[in-house]
Amino acid sequence: MELLRQQLIAYRPWNEQEERDREELLRRLDSHEDLYTRANTAAHFTASAWVVSPDRKQVLMAYHRLYDSWAWLGGHADGDRDLLAVALREVREESGLTEVRPVSEDLYSLEILTVDGHEKHGRYVSSHLHLNVTYLLEADPSAAIRPKPDENSRVGWFSPADAMAASSEPWFRERIYTKLNDKLSRF
Repeated sequence: MELLRQQLIAYRPWNEQEERDREELLRRLDSHEDLYTRANTAAHFTASAWVVSPDRKQVLMAYHRLYDSWAWLGGHADGDRDLLAVALREVREESGLTEVRPVSEDLYSLEILTVDGHEKHGRYVSSHLHLNVTYLLEADPSAAIRPKPDENSRVGWFSPADAMAASSEPWFRERIYTKLNDKLSRF
């Protein structure tokens, strides 16, 4: 059985949103669609990271150019079926961190995210879904960080409350980041 399917079956949803999204992720996996590459222009897997300091008092965010907002870090699977490896790679690429580690290899959160149509590298990308899984990662806030200029203009550490407030995207601020912060009490 595929690793992600096993993880989704074992995952205990935090709320109704996660329960519904888990059902849909499992349904899509069972459909045998190509979900691990952007060749599926309707929906594909992404992996995000809620990167926290060891004392859980800080969260790493990047100012995302496309969405013009402070946001978590992450990206497309692009053929990689190890979504934890995708999350780790994306954090390293987007923040410059060299030392980042999973607090747990289990899924931390899951969500299906809508992406509005937009231009990227001079080409139009149609509206689609990101079938997203999130991992809780940990890094030292005193380690050097730097932006990835083609994706973000800044990277910075925030208190969990300030991370939510910094986002200009209401859905993320009110639903996703609130949920991620609430879950921190379990770790």
